[in-house]
Amino acid sequence: MPDQFARTEIIFGSKAMEKLYKSRVAVFGIGGVGGYAVEALVRSGIGTLDLIDGDKICLSNINRQIFATHKTLSQFKADAAEARIKEINPKAVVNKHILFFGPENADLLDFKDFDYIIDAIDAVEGKIEIAVRADKVGVPVVSAMGAGNKTDPTAFQVSDIYDTTVCPLARIMRRELKKCGVKSLKVVYSTERPVRASEISSETLEECGAVRETGLPPRRLVTGSNAFVPSVMGLILAGEAIKGLVGFYAQNKA
Repeated sequence: MPDQFARTEIIFGSKAMEKLYKSRVAVFGIGGVGGYAVEALVRSGIGTLDLIDGDKICLSNINRQIFATHKTLSQFKADAAEARIKEINPKAVVNKHILFFGPENADLLDFKDFDYIIDAIDAVEGKIEIAVRADKVGVPVVSAMGAGNKTDPTAFQVSDIYDTTVCPLARIMRRELKKCGVKSLKVVYSTERPVRASEISSETLEECGAVRETGLPPRRLVTGSNAFVPSVMGLILAGEAIKGLVGFYAQNKA
């Protein structure tokens, strides 16, 4: 029977596929962005995946999150993700960490266990913690900047955090990382200016599950999203991780 990763092997070679199989990649946040990163990682032959997410699937996730269906409503995202991963590659090892990552629980994870880290969470404190801890142990990271209220999936760029423009989240990250002494961080960010968010009632928030999902008080502005922007960001993040693991950039410079 042909190897399910044969088409990928044509691009990267057999040694690279062995490297991917032996690699352990952590994905922090497996929602609209991180879910598609996980999808690409498992379909590319990553052998071990650590999924860090404490959220459950709600109705408002269905418009953009690959693990969200009416069948998986109320499941932990990590549980739904594991089931899908096993359907794609039964040999994949899945380590679930059902928690909302932040400075208060960061010691529960040993960053030295990971070969690559994808940061797809929203909370700035958590993103900074990931970058600082990974920097200390020398584990490569690619971090997602803002994907909410965006409509142009062609506006994404891969850059160092200190070379970013436009993105409000990247601006905050630059400032905080500088304070922490982190001199470099690979990020995926959008050069598109966010569209104006709409204010919706608390009743609508409750109906779509956004109160539980975001933790925002009623009548606060809620970040809009769609199916075609967060997914593209997630695929780019996974691509950076995969190419980084197999030394694709170094090969093409030689």
